[in-house]
Amino acid sequence: MSSVNATSATGPASTTPDVTSTSSRLANQDIFMQLLVAQLKYQNPMNPADGVEFMTQLTQFSQLEQTTAIRKAVESLAETVSTSASTLTKGS
Repeated sequence: MSSVNATSATGPASTTPDVTSTSSRLANQDIFMQLLVAQLKYQNPMNPADGVEFMTQLTQFSQLEQTTAIRKAVESLAETVSTSASTLTKGS
């Protein structure tokens, strides 16, 4: 059963979830930025948003981007390990 997963991970079907998750992630990033810009645009000038809150939101967004990049790297590494293990198993 492990070799089936390794084989399917290298096939074209594995690129579809990446494309979907990438476009979903980009949509989420766009939505976040649109909300942030709208928040700044429509804030009350007599009672502006707290700078600390603004920086906290930007930091959270940055952390989300970094976590997403780490997840993608780990998935790529897992695919490489799986492919290597499959190759070694077939060679034995």
